[in-house]
Amino acid sequence: MRFLIAVFLGLALLAGIVVYVLNRPATGTEAPAEGALADSVDSPWWTDADRLVDVDGVRTRVRIEGPDDAPALIMVHGFSHSLESWDAWADALSADYRVVRMDLPGHGLTGPDPQARYSVPQTVEFLDGLMGALEIDRATLIGNSLGGLVAWRQAAANPDRVDRLVLLSPGGFSINGVTEDPVPVPMGVQFYLIQAPQPIITAATGALYGDPSAMPPGTAERVLELMRGDGVGQAMVERLRVFTLPEPGADLAQVQAPTLIMWGEADVIIPPAHGPQFATAIPDARLITYPGLGHVVHEEAPASTLADLRAFLVED
Repeated sequence: MRFLIAVFLGLALLAGIVVYVLNRPATGTEAPAEGALADSVDSPWWTDADRLVDVDGVRTRVRIEGPDDAPALIMVHGFSHSLESWDAWADALSADYRVVRMDLPGHGLTGPDPQARYSVPQTVEFLDGLMGALEIDRATLIGNSLGGLVAWRQAAANPDRVDRLVLLSPGGFSINGVTEDPVPVPMGVQFYLIQAPQPIITAATGALYGDPSAMPPGTAERVLELMRGDGVGQAMVERLRVFTLPEPGADLAQVQAPTLIMWGEADVIIPPAHGPQFATAIPDARLITYPGLGHVVHEEAPASTLADLRAFLVED
């Protein structure tokens, strides 16, 4: 889960030429009154399917669609993005499944964790806590990039809570020098996350796709607006400061759930060569790769990737 460091750094350094600093108002992530949990967030991105759920003190934006009694699918987005990343899949799957999405701590309309718990283990605890708060005993976990890293670590730590596992270009193996120790966050990356202007956000977001023209209209604008939420950009910086990628082999071997791994062959964020490593390390896993697609195959080619996902979900 490269966290876009290579792409962000180059683009953010280019942005150093820019002579202004973008100042955007918060996107409605103000804290509720002390001791209360608001019913909604004042934001154009809030929908009637959204709710606020307290997860150990984190005021979490959650979207639930589909029948209450259907099998649960929990979708976990990647770094610097939000639950809207899953729109195409959720729209198609909510007729047959209970589709649950959230904005991770420090992202989207959830906003910063008051206790700044952003390490990977703490985010796994958050996901497990969210399942508990929603009274979901078992579910299929689906995660992209950072979300994939969190999903497979939850499956390894709590195998009795995971029916199936779907990983889309997940984090896990070392990249960019990150191992069991974090690396310093370059100033260019900090600039990108906190104050980069729209052209830089658009270029970096487009780099997630094998074909940047496949990026749905409005995606980059949404990414910018949500990153400019109160404290969100700084929270993402703090997450990078504690981000680690210890050698994953022993933990991947603990994953018991049947696992589908999906990877775009044109992914420039996490090397596609990591796909076979995941498929080898997880006991019951298979890998599907997609020529020409990038880091977000579920956004870039929702129809073909959905067909593969649906087939996997109904296998004995």
